[in-house]
Amino acid sequence: MKEQIYQLFAQSMAAGPSLEDLLLRTGAAVVLGFIIFVSYWLSHAGTIYSQKFNVNLVVLTVLTASVMTVISNNIALSLGMVGALSIVRFRTALKDARDTTYVFWAIICGICAGVGQFIAAGVGSAAVFVVLLVLGRVRNDVRTLVVVRAARSSSLAIEGKIFAYLGAAAQARVKNTTPQTVEFIYEVSRGDLEQAQRKNERPLVDALYDIGGVEYVNIVAQSEEIGS
Repeated sequence: MKEQIYQLFAQSMAAGPSLEDLLLRTGAAVVLGFIIFVSYWLSHAGTIYSQKFNVNLVVLTVLTASVMTVISNNIALSLGMVGALSIVRFRTALKDARDTTYVFWAIICGICAGVGQFIAAGVGSAAVFVVLLVLGRVRNDVRTLVVVRAARSSSLAIEGKIFAYLGAAAQARVKNTTPQTVEFIYEVSRGDLEQAQRKNERPLVDALYDIGGVEYVNIVAQSEEIGS
C-alpha cells in the first residue's frame, strides 16, 4: 500500500504540462477574463464602477488558471495548496452585492481554463454574460428621505400636504418636536416622488414652502451602497 501511494506521488510529481499547453490555457484565461471585464464594465455603467476591481477580475482569472494548471495533475501540490489557502483570510468589503458574482465567475473561469475545459468555460461564460447584460442594469428603487423643519403651528398643514402628494407611499420615520418647532422625516421611493410631482405639476418643495413657517426642506437620496 505504501509503495502504491509513493508511486502515485512520484508519477504526479513527474507529470507536467507542456509549454504549448501552458500557453493555450493561459491565453484562454486571458480571453475569459476580458469577457468578464467587458461584462462588469457594461453592467456597472453609470453606477459604482471600480476600474481597479475590474482589472483585478482579469488578473484573478489568469492566476487561478495558472494555479490549476500546476496542481491539476499533481496530488502533492494540490494538498499543499489546500493547506496554504486554509490560512489565508480575505477581508476586503465588496461595495456591490453583484461583485461577489463576478469574483466567483472569475475563479470558475480560471479553474476551467486551468484544467483544459475550454468548452465548459466558454458556454458558461456566454450564458452568464447574456444574463448579466440583460439583468445587470436592474437597480433598487432608490429610497429618498424628505426632511422638513418648520414652526410647530404648521405641523398639521405639512402632514396634510405630504399626504396629498404622496399618500400611503410616504412613510413617517421621525417626528421631532420642541415647544416652537417640529421636524418630519418621511421615507419614499424616488419613483413615487417623481410621479407625485408630475401629477401635481409642481415640486413638493415649493408646495411645502407655500404653507408658511417652514424653515427648510431637504430631499436626501440614499446611495446605492445603502439601498442594496
